[in-house]
Amino acid sequence: MNIKNLLLFVILFCISNMNAQKKQDVEAIKKMCGCFEIDFNFAETFQFNRDSTYSKSKNYNAKALEYAKLIKDDKGHISIQHLLVMGSYVIKHWRQDWIYENRDLLMYDSDNTWKYVSKPKKDVRGQWTQKVFQVDDSPRYEGSSSWVHIDGKSYWENSTYAPLPRREYTKRNDYNIMIRGNRHEIINEGWIHDQDNYKVVKDSENDSEDIIAAEKGYSTYTRVEDSRCNEAINWWNDNNTKWSFVREKWNSIYSKNNDLSLKRSVEDRPLFSYLFDDNVTQEKEIGLIIDKFVVD
Repeated sequence: MNIKNLLLFVILFCISNMNAQKKQDVEAIKKMCGCFEIDFNFAETFQFNRDSTYSKSKNYNAKALEYAKLIKDDKGHISIQHLLVMGSYVIKHWRQDWIYENRDLLMYDSDNTWKYVSKPKKDVRGQWTQKVFQVDDSPRYEGSSSWVHIDGKSYWENSTYAPLPRREYTKRNDYNIMIRGNRHEIINEGWIHDQDNYKVVKDSENDSEDIIAAEKGYSTYTRVEDSRCNEAINWWNDNNTKWSFVREKWNSIYSKNNDLSLKRSVEDRPLFSYLFDDNVTQEKEIGLIIDKFVVD
């Protein structure tokens, strides 16, 4: 075999391996779709704050039934909308988008501000960005890493800055950043969201960061029959057009590839309270509401 043919063989072999890896990645991500019973568990494990009056967070345990709906599957862009089911009542929950070899990221900085980061192509080769969005489809956090398939396991790990979690947002004001160590592992029963987090005080003016505590999170998503989530399936069928308008408006903002700062409230109301209003359904009205929260 001459050098030219050898190089061609190596290139084709690498492409074949990458395609096989990507197919495995897609299959793993899609296994996070369906109806799940969830067991949320969080506990502070270590305290680093030198203040003797520091009070650790209480252990947090909660259970939920949730439907994860695949709403986009298009050439390396997968979007999953999560819907909480509470009897006959459905709440639009978080959303996760997975984008293959994505170079454009909005990384959380602090104070409801996200910084645009453009990564070199070589740094994201074979990786997937997980973009996590709030209930109103505004940004939350994101990070880029590779899925790993080895020894019968499939998992994705990443560490990134994030706002305070919802369970502490109204309870704690002694830290302003969470460094989230996320691990998503697919198992036979469903999947596991395993977290090793740090609670951080970030002082942008002095360019300093102090870790005050570490936290362990362990949430299990156990698959159950989709019929358990019929209320969510029906709710999404009735409301998906409205929320497609919301996503399109946000996408027009994200596509500018600029830093983004958002107001926490307008006229003493957070964004989700406007968008969750059943009377708000029109594309133009939705766009005007979101614009009010974007800091120029």
